[in-house]
Amino acid sequence: MENERLALRPFSWRNGDLPVVVCLFLTLGVLGLSVCMRGQTPVPSTRRADVTGASNAPGDTEYVIEADDVLDVYVVDVPQFSREYRVGSGGTITIPLLSSPVMAEGLTLSQLSAVISDRLRAAELVSHPHVVVSVKSSRAHAVAISGAVQTPQIYPVLGPTTLLDVLSQAGGLTPDAGSTAIITRNGEVTPGSRLKRDSGSFPQRGSVKVDLQKLLATGDPSLNVTIYPGDKVTVQRAGVVYVVGAVQRPGGFPMSNGRDKMTVLQAVALGEGLRSTALQKKAMIIRRGRQFPGGREEIPVNLKNVLSDHAPDPGLEANDILFIPDSISKKALRRGVEAALQMATGVVIWGRY
Repeated sequence: MENERLALRPFSWRNGDLPVVVCLFLTLGVLGLSVCMRGQTPVPSTRRADVTGASNAPGDTEYVIEADDVLDVYVVDVPQFSREYRVGSGGTITIPLLSSPVMAEGLTLSQLSAVISDRLRAAELVSHPHVVVSVKSSRAHAVAISGAVQTPQIYPVLGPTTLLDVLSQAGGLTPDAGSTAIITRNGEVTPGSRLKRDSGSFPQRGSVKVDLQKLLATGDPSLNVTIYPGDKVTVQRAGVVYVVGAVQRPGGFPMSNGRDKMTVLQAVALGEGLRSTALQKKAMIIRRGRQFPGGREEIPVNLKNVLSDHAPDPGLEANDILFIPDSISKKALRRGVEAALQMATGVVIWGRY
């Protein structure tokens, strides 16, 4: 009966019921928590990645900073630290108000961002820094483009690119560009060149020749070779054929615009035709080379027969001189080859800038 009276009596703070209720709620809470946790996979503890070295993940192609790189560091909403920094010879950058330089060489851009954020936070300069690092320029990650391009110079290349891309950066080809580009590779590996090593296509030392005329005409992807940082691209100038003597416009004419070969009649046409005083039967091709006795070869050409289609149209090679004597200059006619060589020395090379 006593138990029944206790069960039926109303709850009262004065009767000492509070401890019982508290214990009951604590017991139910522990049981509920254990039920919720049952069946769940434990979450591993996380720690900040080690940012003191480059990532070893396979296929990681992120840019690696080198000495003498110019970096653009942007700290959101903190203009005092947002500026360009050059990586010194010791591999560090100096950020204002930090007690010591920040090591940058050998880190990726994201790793350096994390390091700078940690340093700013530790120095209590910025409570929640958000840092973005990009590459402004890099001597080690550049391609030298020279020869017959509009703007020959050194261009930054932060990763593999293509021949057409770097030619576009250089403003394209000049009118006297030849049909061959030579890519020279030194085969050296620097810390920042890990990109090439990871790509599986590390270039070997040596030179690669590319037929530009075929590449531009067909767009053959096999000719649009991959260009790597450190490569040197040279676009060869077209060979020149000299037309001197009794033509309307004597001069040197590049074998460009697809003219890998040129004939005598084409050369005469570029010279805007013969003068009326031209000695057509006395024309000659002067071909220079160490393989010839005296350093040159003289090839007679009967232009009259060529023009009347009674003789084949001879082909010309780079640096050939087509000499067409003039009947009114008997002195030059008597001097022959020597006169032609002198004329070729002083003529204008048309189309070359």
